[in-house]
Parts: sequence; C-alpha cells; structure tokens
Amino acid sequence: MFDFLTQGNALPRPPRPDHPNISPWIDEQIWGHRLWDAQTPWLLFLELLTVVEACQRGGDLLSEHPERYPLQYRPYRRLYLRNVLFNNEFAAQIDAAYADSGRAWDEWLKQMADVAQGTPTRDFSYLRERFPSFHDFAALVVTIRRTAVENTTNRRWSSRFVFPFGPNALYEDVNVKSGRPSREYINFGRTGELLYLMLCRCDVAQELRSRFNALLSAKHPLDRLIRLMQPATDEDLHLKGYSYLPYISHPSFNLLGEDWLSILDLKLPGFDAYQYLVLLSSLHVLLYQLGTAASIAKRRSPIFVCEAVAPRKTLVRELSAVGYQENDMLSTTAVDVFISEIDSSAEWQAALREATTDADACARCKDILEKRCWWGSQYDGTASPTALLNDLREVSRQGHRQHAGNVHCTYGRAVGLISKRGTNRMRYAPNDALLKALVVANVHIRMEFGEFLSRLFERYGFVFGEREAEKALDLQAFDQKAFQANAARLEGRLVSMGLLRRLSDACAYVVNPFTEA
Repeated sequence: MFDFLTQGNALPRPPRPDHPNISPWIDEQIWGHRLWDAQTPWLLFLELLTVVEACQRGGDLLSEHPERYPLQYRPYRRLYLRNVLFNNEFAAQIDAAYADSGRAWDEWLKQMADVAQGTPTRDFSYLRERFPSFHDFAALVVTIRRTAVENTTNRRWSSRFVFPFGPNALYEDVNVKSGRPSREYINFGRTGELLYLMLCRCDVAQELRSRFNALLSAKHPLDRLIRLMQPATDEDLHLKGYSYLPYISHPSFNLLGEDWLSILDLKLPGFDAYQYLVLLSSLHVLLYQLGTAASIAKRRSPIFVCEAVAPRKTLVRELSAVGYQENDMLSTTAVDVFISEIDSSAEWQAALREATTDADACARCKDILEKRCWWGSQYDGTASPTALLNDLREVSRQGHRQHAGNVHCTYGRAVGLISKRGTNRMRYAPNDALLKALVVANVHIRMEFGEFLSRLFERYGFVFGEREAEKALDLQAFDQKAFQANAARLEGRLVSMGLLRRLSDACAYVVNPFTEA
C-alpha cells in the first residue's frame, strides 16, 4: 500500500464551484478534478501540451504558485486557424474552378465571410498577403488537414485538432453556438490538466522544464506555416483551469516524470517520441487511479498479471482475467470506504449522540455531508442518518460508474494493456506498441531479460515471469511452469520486435533500439 495518505500531504480543497452537477464531490477528493473516461490517449496528450504551452508563455512552466491555486492558465483558441483548416471544405473546389489566383481569392474570401464562426471578424484577407498564390494556400490547407490527430473520427470542426508540430498548433477544445465560442469538456475533459499537475509535483520537474522549453522552442517548418494561417493580432485569452489534484506528492507522479524524462532524453528525431509519451501518459493516469484507490481501500498496491498471448487458455490467462476483475472494482471500493469513514468519524458519531430525534440527527448529518462532500441539501428521503448515508452511497456509485469508474477499462484498452483477444473476458495482455514503449522508457543500456521483468514489476506492478508471480500471488495460485512458459512467449515476442538479443542459451538481453550502437 502506498504511504502518501499521510498528514500534511493533502492540499486544501478549492472553493465550491457554482455548478449543479458537481455534487457529490467524492471522486474529486480521492483522485482530483477530474478523471474523464472519454479522453483518448492522444486527446489527453494534446490537452497536456496545451496547458504546457500556456504555462510556458505565462512564465510558470511546471511550477505552481499559491496565488494561482488551483491551476489557472490561458490557452489559445485559434479559431481563425480552425476555420481555415476544418470549416473550409470548398478551398480545393475553388482552386480547381479558377485558374486566376486573384479571382480564386475573391471567391474564397466571400464564402469564408458567410461560413466562418467564432472569430471576432470574418475577415481572412490577411492570408492573401502571405501566400504567393491561392493554389499554394489551398494545397497547404489540404496537407495540414491530413495531419489532424484521430482524423477518421467524426468530430465537429471546432473539436478537431491539428498535429502538435509546435506552439502555434496547440489550442483548447471549444464549442461554437450561435457564433459564440465556449470551452468544451468532452474531448478535453481536464484529465490533461491533472497530468500536468502530476508532472509539476514529480521529483524531476526541474529537469523536465528544460526539456519542455526545448520542445516548444523548436522551429519546425510546419509550425511556421501554421502560424501563417493565423492573424497577427493577439487573441482574447480566457482564464481556464481550476483543476484540483489532492496530493502534494505521490509515487505515481515520480514514475510518470521519470518515464517522460527517459523518453525525452533519447532526443529522438522529429516527433518520434510522441508515440511513446502518448501511451505512457495514459498508462500512468490509470496506475495513479488504481494505486490511490488501493490506498484508500487499505489494499496492497495493484498488480497486473500480464499474459504474453498464448494460442489456447492457460493458467496465466485465467489469473489475469481474475486480477482484472479485482482491479476494476478497486475504484468503487475506494468510494465506499471514503463514505464509510465519514460514518465512523468522530464528527458523525458526535452528531448521532447529541441529536434528540432522528430528524435532528439527520439535519446535523446533512450539515456534515455539505461540508465534506458538498451534498446533503438535495436529500429528501427518510429522515434518518442511515438512510441519508445509503442514499449518498448510491448516488456516488452511480456518478462514479458514469466516468471515473470506467478509466481503468477504457484507458487500459486504449493503451494496449487490456485485451479480449482470443477470449470473451477482459484481461491484461500488453500489445506490441505498449511493450516497445516500456522498453524505450526503461532500458537505457542493454538489460538482462530477468532484470527487465523485475523492473516492470517493481515500477508498474506487471507480472510476466515466475519470480514476480511468486512474490505477487498466493502460493495456491502460483504455478512455476505456467509463468516460465509465459515469460518464454514474451521473450519470443521481444525477439521478433528486435528488442531482445540472445547471446547464449542462458543469456538474453533486452535492448533499446535508440541507444544501441
């Protein structure tokens, strides 16, 4: 069990927001505001980069100031850019219809004046001065549009995102209604803000700051071209954020920071590092949620029995499926334990002792719940503390199941940790992309295969081989031969991926392809 639940490691809660759907505020007290299951790994990564860019521009990258607590930042919206790229289906048609560049510009500017949304004005004439011909402009629009992240999804134009080539390509998610833009929380659900705060509070934040500065200051040609599509005038930047992460320190923060630092220090060409950062960032959010839930529920740190997929059912597959079910219930158990601790608290018990009637006790307990989790005044059931607490438990479970309770499954499947391949049950069966990301982040010089398995267990709780299984499992569940065969299958996969070399029958080394001479 993690030991971060200690006196002095919790930050004060932010002021209660004026929002009807914020109650009860229990998930947020356990994990922060907020864990959002609808974010894909790429959207989580883009939201993080948007916060990073805004904080760097504000001069407080990866540092927290008391006067801006909870997190506050001013992201770009870049609505001119988004209209040009994603609300502009007619540029190619106009380019094909008009041989004369001047006439093409006239027609395009006229149509944009009719369809553009969310911009202070519908004047896009600045583009005419920046491109030698309309054909060049239309070709560039097509080229950059093709780089959009998750380009096959059917999102509205204001919620589509260009590849993060640099700071000019980063902006927040918005919804434009009746011509007025407002922040949207579907694609950027604030989990990227929590991820940023996790990096702020990790032990290697100072080292990461310099890497982020270098990342955002790189002058990529496509980032400069994207800048040409936006007017020179400053945007009206709105203050965003107010996300809350409860803990000053946490083991998951340091693991996340160390993996980011390992990847960035490889100095991979172009944007090759992004594929690994995207997967590992979402993985660490999952690990943070389960690790925190385990501590709240007073359970041991989560373990993940990982199957190197076999052609038929094995004991490892069965243990992995059982372990998945246990881990999937952890967050709900943490919510129940949190509520049970209110019931056993000295304040609650004093309210029960001092009350003269059930109605009086219920009124006192409502006040306690209003202070503790911003809920109580909504209750209109039986005037009894027991009924009151039972109703809170049910409401909390329902709210938890809608979003935060799905993070383990949805994030796990998205990063390639959880699979139903070859069966109808979920279990842990890491795919090749995740395995490569783990190798790239953890293997700096060639590492003996057994040492690699031990490192995956110590850092992430992943169990592949017999030694780790013996430590993690009950004796009756442990089968040495089953886990030896599982490790052998993993070894074979790493060989086929070019990530493992066998020098002799007794000597196999995992290698990082980016650090090997």
